[in-house]
Amino acid sequence: MTKTILGLSGSLRRASFNAGLLRAAADVAPEGARIQIGSIREVPLYNADLEDASGLPAAVRTLQAQLAEADGLLLVTPEYNNGVPGVFKNAIDWMSRGDGLAMFVGKPVAVIGASPGGFGTILAQSHWLPVLRTLKAELWAEGRLMVSRAGSVFDDQGNLTDAKTRETLRNFLGGFAASLRGA
Repeated sequence: MTKTILGLSGSLRRASFNAGLLRAAADVAPEGARIQIGSIREVPLYNADLEDASGLPAAVRTLQAQLAEADGLLLVTPEYNNGVPGVFKNAIDWMSRGDGLAMFVGKPVAVIGASPGGFGTILAQSHWLPVLRTLKAELWAEGRLMVSRAGSVFDDQGNLTDAKTRETLRNFLGGFAASLRGA
C-alpha cells in the first residue's frame, strides 16, 4: 500500500526554491510513497473574528482533509530573517483550528528547506521545533536536509537542476518514508 506524504512549501513566490524542492521531492519519492503537494496560497491571515463568523476557510478545510489522509507531513521551509516565514506559520496555525489539532498529534513530520545563503535553512528548521512540540507532532529527526546556496542548484523557474542535491533528497525521503507507520 502506498504511503502518502502531504508536502507543503512555505513560500508563495512562483519561482521559489522551496516550491521547486517540493516538486523535486514529488519527482523522487521512493517506491511505495507519494508526495501530495498541498498549497497554502489561499489561506487568509488568521483572524478569530473571521473564524467565528464564517468557520474555517475552504483552503484550510482542504489542507486539514489532506493532512488527515496523509501518513506523514513534509514541511519545506524557507528562512526569512533567521526564522519561520509568517505565511507558513499562519497556515499551520489555521490548520490546527477546529478539529485540526488532533490531526497533528502523533503525525510524523520532516522538515527540509532551501536558501540562497550559506547556512541553508538551519534556523528556520530549528524554529519549527517548538511549534511541532506544541502540536504534539512526531518530528522525524533521523535525517536533515538543508540546501545552501540554492541559486546554484535551481534554475530561474525554481526547478532543482543539481543531480547530487536530487540524490540527497531521494535518500532523505527514502528514510522518512521507511519510518512511516500504517500504510
